[in-house]
Amino acid sequence: MTIRRKHDAIFKAKVAIDAIKNDMTISEICNKHSIGPTQVKNWKSELLDQAATVFAKEGKASAVNDNSQLLAILERKIGQLTIENDFLKKNLLKFPGKID
Repeated sequence: MTIRRKHDAIFKAKVAIDAIKNDMTISEICNKHSIGPTQVKNWKSELLDQAATVFAKEGKASAVNDNSQLLAILERKIGQLTIENDFLKKNLLKFPGKID
């Protein structure tokens, strides 16, 4: 049984850039980085597909908006859970022996 390796984003980017440069063949890249040819091709195509988002202005703004919206949702949820927790604490103190 082989152990699956997890590669970080920097390693994937280096491999994909090596594949895009066309200085080496896919098999040379595979030997250099000890990975399979399918993985190299997948990472190369993923980099090429996502390359436009690096230069997209609205992409950065939407990421900030997504983060602020997520933060607002989480803050509302924390508030709701705090209220529910306080309510349950008060009612548990009123009826310590009653559990239905």
